Amino acid sequence: MSNYNLLFFCALFLFTNCDHAEEIFPLKSNGTEVHYDQSLFPFYHGVASGDPLADAVILWTRITPPNNMPIEVNWEVSQSNQFNEITLSGSVTTDSTSDFTVKVDAKGLSPNTKYFYRFTAMDEQSVIGETKTINNTNEGDLKLGVVSCSNYEWGYFSAYKHLSEKELDAVLHLGDYFYEYAPGTYGDTTIGRFNIPPREILSLEDYRTRYALYRTDKDLQAAHQKHPFIAIWDDHEITNNAYISGAQNHQEDEGSYDDRKNIAAQAYYEWLPIRENANKEIYRSFSFGELADLIMLDERLAGRTKQADSVDQVDESYSMLGAKQLTWFKDKLSRGSTTWKIIGNQVIFSPLDISKLRPDSPANLDAWDGYAVERDDIVDHLVENEIDDVVFLTGDTHTSWAFDIPKSLDSYNASGESAAVEFGTTSITSANWNEGRPDEEVLGAEQLVLGSNDHLKFINARDHGYLVLTVSNSTVKADWYYVDDIKTKNSPEKLMKSISVKQGANKLDL
Repeated sequence: MSNYNLLFFCALFLFTNCDHAEEIFPLKSNGTEVHYDQSLFPFYHGVASGDPLADAVILWTRITPPNNMPIEVNWEVSQSNQFNEITLSGSVTTDSTSDFTVKVDAKGLSPNTKYFYRFTAMDEQSVIGETKTINNTNEGDLKLGVVSCSNYEWGYFSAYKHLSEKELDAVLHLGDYFYEYAPGTYGDTTIGRFNIPPREILSLEDYRTRYALYRTDKDLQAAHQKHPFIAIWDDHEITNNAYISGAQNHQEDEGSYDDRKNIAAQAYYEWLPIRENANKEIYRSFSFGELADLIMLDERLAGRTKQADSVDQVDESYSMLGAKQLTWFKDKLSRGSTTWKIIGNQVIFSPLDISKLRPDSPANLDAWDGYAVERDDIVDHLVENEIDDVVFLTGDTHTSWAFDIPKSLDSYNASGESAAVEFGTTSITSANWNEGRPDEEVLGAEQLVLGSNDHLKFINARDHGYLVLTVSNSTVKADWYYVDDIKTKNSPEKLMKSISVKQGANKLDL
């Protein structure tokens, strides 16, 4: 064969350097194709935006091409949903190294402005997404949706659909975006929703496939399409009760935990509309002008040590944030000159005595009670530096909560002095206390917990939904919305509880 013919053969059939050639082959089925809406081809997983700034936002989509070759994707941003005038546009190339996901940091936008965006590829157009830049104009309120713990097998994501219909500045996702378990391990498959792949996820392909499954859900697609997300991982994006060097749900026969952790982080960055930084640190902050700073913490992979085995074991050696993040957090709290400081926090920060409910396990040692010395140091930092108007937002427990965070738990009953407040959102679908138990029994358990914790002002361990936080100069208000039934598609919702905190009070207004 002549050199010319050899080169022609390589160009025609391999499209790469012959010495390092990769054949063109159809993409392997991952099993999620049964859920594709064919009208969305090749954008089966919808569009999303996230990590808004006053002048920029991350735009996301995913292409499902017929083969493994790179794909060019064009994108456009406009203030009109008709795209009469284009504000920004560009093109990027995606390939199998990023699972054919696309992330664009659209820069040069105007503050407090609603934008529309879309993608085109393979002569097809995506659905039109809506997003909004951060309001740093010091005018108007801030409204945030707050969500956590969406389990595909436990129920339908109606709460996401309702959230898509709200007028919001952004959605905070506080973790457990998906669950890593095999089908039927932690869920209710009687409604016909089964995890794919059909095993506990371990490989990069597994993690990518689980995201692909979740992102075929029309209700989750709707929430992403309508609002920018500001997301943080908790444990199930990696594996249950994860910490920096291990996890409860990782065993020796499942390979290297460091490899699994890195794989999980890679897939998360691929599939979530999150801005990556050079240090690959996911904790970060956002400024909403003089009104509020939003501080998102990483309570899993930045510095968390292994959980204690008992309350008596907890001492200063147990760290939730790690030294570097803790220093950064304190600095953010001290330097901020905004009216409010909103903390995106995964696990319960407040002390919580559950001894009457579970005598053998009087505290949740995966929460901040297992890292109480570090938590007390943070509270002392607030008190000693006279840092007021701090609001912790919490996920993880599949339960709604409202706490005063005492300056001192020992003296709270007498003084009522509080350093900050905490609002906890329930789950989108993940099981809470009444899956398998009658409501009457759960109501009794709620009263036991309330009676043991004077600083706890509200608990609901029976319902599923989300929280809407409205921030104004004078108040922060939490509204809990609950769907009627997670086992029913398009379940209606109700606003069931509202609690506020006034500026300067540092305690709930009841």
